[in-house]
Amino acid sequence: MTSGAGTQAVAADAADAAEATPTGARPRVLGFWMCTALVVGNTIGMGIFVLPAGLAPYGFNATLGWIVTLAGCIALARVFARLASEFPRADGPFGYIRNTLGETAAFVTIWCYWVSVWVTNAALAVAVVGYLLALVPAAAPIPPVAIALTLVWLFVGVSMLGARTGGAVQVLTTVLKLVPMLAVIGLGAWLLVTDPGALDVSLPSAPLSVTATMAASTIALFAMLGFESATLPAGQVRDPARTIPRATLVGTLLVAAIYVAVCTIPMLLLAPDVLAKSTAPFVDVIDRVLGEGSGRWLALFVVVSGIGALNGWTLLVGELTRTMAAHGVLPALLARSNRRGAPVLALLLTGLLASAMVTMSYSKSMVQGFVFLSTVVTAANLPLYLFCSIALVVVWRRGGPAAPPGVLLIAILGAAFAVFAFIGVGSEPFKWALALAAAGIPVYVVMRLRRRAATSA
Repeated sequence: MTSGAGTQAVAADAADAAEATPTGARPRVLGFWMCTALVVGNTIGMGIFVLPAGLAPYGFNATLGWIVTLAGCIALARVFARLASEFPRADGPFGYIRNTLGETAAFVTIWCYWVSVWVTNAALAVAVVGYLLALVPAAAPIPPVAIALTLVWLFVGVSMLGARTGGAVQVLTTVLKLVPMLAVIGLGAWLLVTDPGALDVSLPSAPLSVTATMAASTIALFAMLGFESATLPAGQVRDPARTIPRATLVGTLLVAAIYVAVCTIPMLLLAPDVLAKSTAPFVDVIDRVLGEGSGRWLALFVVVSGIGALNGWTLLVGELTRTMAAHGVLPALLARSNRRGAPVLALLLTGLLASAMVTMSYSKSMVQGFVFLSTVVTAANLPLYLFCSIALVVVWRRGGPAAPPGVLLIAILGAAFAVFAFIGVGSEPFKWALALAAAGIPVYVVMRLRRRAATSA
């Protein structure tokens, strides 16, 4: 799927380089549906279940904000899909950036992203506990931090059973987490058709403005993080040149369609002041359509959604850690696998780091802890999106005259959205991103010195 002789040569060189890395011969067990489930399951986590309330003050600016965010994420999904086609045997984004922008840029980018993934696991565990306690009141005497830590280590154990097992769990939980969203869309649409007056009394009145749309778009971005998930376990994907681009685009488009619908329906059916104060917008919509108390069963699916995302991100952080170790930017022992092909030491390390973040977050209130972790995650993701877009520009330039201009357009749109997001998240998250990048520099220097010493010995 490469374009032009120059680009084909680059892809061939990159493939040879990727094959030379000490990734080991591992069975490729993830197909199209499992990869698509990773995209959908990791993107649809916990944020979407409370996001309509956070966006309520923006009225229809929230819908416009979603359109901007989803358009940017679709452009970035095209960036990842194209890079996967150009470098089918590279180990995901680290290989894409290393083969175009160099190892230093690749390390800083993937280091920030690596931190964001195990912090995501901590954030998901903290968020799931709140809904789990509401669903099972008998668990209230158990310290919430203990429940959160149990969830973290439960899915570390699942991932140790291998990618096939983790992928199967992901497919199941992804199907289940779509149930409440499809219920809200279906019931909301039915009510709007059978009772048009419901729309008239709840129509948002906030005026449209560029500032409000940008603010809403920034809020919506956190819920879309994860659309790049299919590229991360590239070493475990069957026919990656074909599977990864398809899964990335199909998964992102599916999430986009669901998100626009489920954020618009509550906004049309609930009064703005009611929606803004709601802690469970989906439950309130179901209660209005089917009667008070009918929506409580949705808490089960919300828990399933969070658990599914935690499973998917645990699987991916193990693969990402193994990839970094295989490329010599983390200790080589983290690339070792058990008999099921799972990176045991990598999973144990990231489980310990996520546990530390869970414990730290409970020094605040649950909501403050989740917001704190979410801010770190959002800031740490953005360098990956920016540098992958720049990497695609390099691929286009190397393609010479035969390179299609559409590739450059995709790359520019992806980079522009990443810069837009950096501006939108504000100065504090930007400082977090810089701090995370700086924290990885000593690790990079030590590992590079060790490789040089090993080469000269």
